[in-house]
Amino acid sequence: MKTLAINGGNPIRKISLPSYQVFNEEEAKCAYYVVKSGILSDYLGCWDSAFYGGEQVQAFEKEWADYFKSKHAVSVNSNTSGIITALGAVGVGPGDEVIVSPYSMSISASAPIFWGALPVFADIEPDYFCLNPDDIERKITPRTKAIIVVDIFGQPFNVERIKEIAKKNNLYIIEDCAQAPGAKYNNEFAGTLGDIGIFSLNYHKHIHTGEGGMIITDDDDLAVRCQLIRNHAETVVDDMGYQGSPVNMVGMNLRMTEIEAGIGRIQLSKLDGLLKKRLNNVRMLEEGLSDLPFLTMPKIRDSAEHAYYIHVMKYDETSTGVSRADFVDAVNYELMPAGKNDTRNSMLSCGYVKPLYLQSLYQNKTGIGKACYPFTNPVYEDVSYTKGLCPVTEEMHFEKVIINDLIHASLTESDMKDIIDAFHKVTDNLDELKQQV
Repeated sequence: MKTLAINGGNPIRKISLPSYQVFNEEEAKCAYYVVKSGILSDYLGCWDSAFYGGEQVQAFEKEWADYFKSKHAVSVNSNTSGIITALGAVGVGPGDEVIVSPYSMSISASAPIFWGALPVFADIEPDYFCLNPDDIERKITPRTKAIIVVDIFGQPFNVERIKEIAKKNNLYIIEDCAQAPGAKYNNEFAGTLGDIGIFSLNYHKHIHTGEGGMIITDDDDLAVRCQLIRNHAETVVDDMGYQGSPVNMVGMNLRMTEIEAGIGRIQLSKLDGLLKKRLNNVRMLEEGLSDLPFLTMPKIRDSAEHAYYIHVMKYDETSTGVSRADFVDAVNYELMPAGKNDTRNSMLSCGYVKPLYLQSLYQNKTGIGKACYPFTNPVYEDVSYTKGLCPVTEEMHFEKVIINDLIHASLTESDMKDIIDAFHKVTDNLDELKQQV
């Protein structure tokens, strides 16, 4: 047995693990080409041929739609603005309710607030971490307009059940697949499984353009409405002759630049290879840790293909006699020479995000403006975001879940061996950790 690095022993790694890096000369040449062209953006916020953006933007949208087998793709400047746009496109507004996940990036829940609608939290599935259909059904009221499902960590949502619920209650499904490009269910891509799907292209996603996002849909009118909200709808609808619903036809500047789009086209061409590398690293990690009974590896839904934005396992403290936090810290020290968790090169973490309804936004019900809308809108009765609202989410976050990005595509087989060895070194020295308590 060797002394743990957290107690002054030699760590498994002498140098930090490589960070996720997928750029090369292709992206640099593309950026140079766009700069030399003199056109960094080619949008006009009025009804004009330039309403749809420039050469790179339109080419990227077509290539994205083709790859994901979707009728329409609408680029935006982030997944955040994409979700807000999608909710506006389906007509969400004051007095409406939108069912959301408590275990995701914050905008997955807060987006309805921008349209004056109320976020209603449903609990997650304990094995897949996506929204639990049974709790969705319990949270539906006559005011429910839409469900924002999240393909969390790269796992597609429960498609059949949630589609059945949505159809029965005449609800839209907005699919936040920021973490799931290339994931599939029944051989259909995540993003195409609801009415509108939204992807993220910011710096730590599978493929990225620095910042950026993409909306896809097969619905002609929803695609037009997304384009309008993206680019100053109020100045365009009359000259365009738009005949659809006037609801939410107020727009913003949510447009992608030509450099981002050009880089995105190159990144998209790499997605298959990057996914393959992630899946191979997941296989190595899970096989290497299969003899550790206190760790439960992530389950994959039947008929689904996981994209593994991050890897999530569940920890059983009763089996080790060591707290989750102590175990995680000890493994991190073996992998980081300084023994610190660098968020750009992260190792293991306890939990993912604090259940969103515990944020001050919901606890204090501050919302928008002095009137604190939508929380103070009198049409909503008994708006409560108390602890205990989503017990499975709270158990997973505060007691069970360990997340890591130790499967990304820049990690080599040698790196993966070090990661596995770090887990085993700590496991072999659990008594040493227990003595510290």
